[in-house]
Amino acid sequence: MSGKIMIVDDQPGIRLLLGEVLKNEGYTTLAAGNGTQALQMIAGQDVALVLLDLRLPGMSGTEVLKQIREHSPETRIIIMTAYTNSEIAREAMESGAIACFSKPFDLAALVAAVKKEMHQLQA
Repeated sequence: MSGKIMIVDDQPGIRLLLGEVLKNEGYTTLAAGNGTQALQMIAGQDVALVLLDLRLPGMSGTEVLKQIREHSPETRIIIMTAYTNSEIAREAMESGAIACFSKPFDLAALVAAVKKEMHQLQA
């Protein structure tokens, strides 16, 4: 599996920040501003990890997560959300997310989680 990481967030600043930080760590990133775009992009790519916002325009992050799990069960998913509703986070984890970070998130902790997952995928 490649080292591609997809960032799915409707906030351009977050996509840009995470893309730059992860690029500096040596990863190839893709970015999508909504769930529909993310699902279209992931269909043609070998994506190892998805950083997924739960609140997206048009299609919820939870629905995006479920569709990714259906079509690409080996892809790891880390949730990012500004809405710390424990029910939503619990549902995301039950649907296959490996971690959940609340916004504003600790960038160093998120990058460490990405590195850990990517390392496990390479092993």
